[in-house]
Amino acid sequence: MGRPSAALEEKIAAESAAGWKVVLFNCDCHSVDEVEKVLLLAAKCSLSQARAWSWEVHSKGSAVVYRDSKERCEAVAEIIGSIGLSVAVSR
Repeated sequence: MGRPSAALEEKIAAESAAGWKVVLFNCDCHSVDEVEKVLLLAAKCSLSQARAWSWEVHSKGSAVVYRDSKERCEAVAEIIGSIGLSVAVSR
């Protein structure tokens, strides 16, 4: 079996790089409005998406709120964490 084409290698590398996620954890120290506002800013999502994530975090204890490259996930997590919310970046 030969080597994959350059285009296929690029696609595999891009998918691998985008395999990172930001997980937001529940805390009782912030209002739903605060969480939604920071999600709007950090994840550049719609208000309905921010509300869905904040409900999931509240009811399940955590939610994946962003997926992208490691660098983008770290940037998003930094914004979310800047108000004291607990977040993690992982594969």
